[in-house]
Amino acid sequence: MKAQQDLPLTIIYWITKHCLEFFCFMLLLWLLAQSFELHLEATPYRGIKPLKVPKTDINPFSLDEIALLLDNCREDFYEYFLIRFFTGMRTGEIDGLKWKYVDLKNRRILIRETIVNGEESYTKNDFSQRDIQMSEPVFNAFVAMKARTWSYEYVFVNMLGTPLCHNNVTKRVWYPLLCLIGLPKRNPYQTRHSCATLWLASGESPEWIANQMGHANTEMLFRVYSRYVPNLTRQDGSAANKMFSGVIGGGNYDSTLA
Repeated sequence: MKAQQDLPLTIIYWITKHCLEFFCFMLLLWLLAQSFELHLEATPYRGIKPLKVPKTDINPFSLDEIALLLDNCREDFYEYFLIRFFTGMRTGEIDGLKWKYVDLKNRRILIRETIVNGEESYTKNDFSQRDIQMSEPVFNAFVAMKARTWSYEYVFVNMLGTPLCHNNVTKRVWYPLLCLIGLPKRNPYQTRHSCATLWLASGESPEWIANQMGHANTEMLFRVYSRYVPNLTRQDGSAANKMFSGVIGGGNYDSTLA
């Protein structure tokens, strides 16, 4: 009978003991966490942001250099590099381009996704969601690719039928190509910069170019790329002198410059 009476007390004792142990354990964890926080706050490096990695200098290719590249690149990468040079697509945009976003009927490339480190992702920002118009060379390149990769989800694939790895393309195809034709080493992203400068030099509307590139406005075009286009950066006054002389002398002048 006494053993039966002591049983509830034993249970209560056991529960109380383990609850106290658990409480002490949690208290210890809290103290350790507080100590850790104090230590971090005392550390002079706390709150210091990491240094930004400097962006690669812009070094666009000239038309002659682009022609040299395309004439000497591997046959299976001809369309890939041509489309990069003449659309200004970012690396992740072209590597992640799917056939469902290629509108051959209306000659448009719908930029809706990107691929980063092998993972599908949203584009860089909302402005990057855009439709790129195909020029004739770009359209023909896509037609050629359709005959080769239409059965795959992605436009550009490796031998396994999966998206290209930009590191492999850069190290095994792009840099060896530059070395072969004797051009200085430049990363593949320069194809995008080259496209912007070529569009500007050709006289396309800055607003149209900004839209094609996925920029929010034209500010970056003039701030970054204009210095690579001689017609946009003339500072010798010759263009104005010609126009003014035409007015004063009664000669003909291009009124569109006024």
